[in-house]
Amino acid sequence: MKVHIRGRNVEVTDSLRDYINKRLNKLDKYIVNPGDAQVTLTVERGFHRIEVTIPIYGFILRGEESTGDMYTSTDLVVEKLEKQIEKYKGKLQKRGARFVNGLKTAAETQPEDDAPRVVKTKRFAIKPMPVEEAVLQMNLLGHSFFVFSNADTELVNVVYKRKDGNYGLIEPEFL
Repeated sequence: MKVHIRGRNVEVTDSLRDYINKRLNKLDKYIVNPGDAQVTLTVERGFHRIEVTIPIYGFILRGEESTGDMYTSTDLVVEKLEKQIEKYKGKLQKRGARFVNGLKTAAETQPEDDAPRVVKTKRFAIKPMPVEEAVLQMNLLGHSFFVFSNADTELVNVVYKRKDGNYGLIEPEFL
């Protein structure tokens, strides 16, 4: 990956340039044929900010971090970019793609996927009832929400307990 580094209010030393190149080239294990990385370094009011933009086959990886040290900011922005890549790879793997848009999927770089999944399905009969009865039923069960068929509208609604102690009602709206 080619890295283009620009400095605003900061001198880009050879050691800093080498460090940024070394850290960003770690992303090569996730990306096949990455585009040119654009890096902008800025120092304002004692904060060292780094912005990194990498175009990859139709989408853009972008990260920005600001700390008291440029090296620390670089480490944090690389971690942020790695997380973005992992998130995107998970979506690709769910679709069954082995290789899409220049990204190696998790199967190629990591043996297991930690994506959330549905682990339990529950079925129950829905009885038509007014909203007040649904609130009472929810409180009797000790739940924070309750799914019911609204007797007035004949639609499935959800009543839930709000953090302020009141109740909320979710009604579907069909377009």
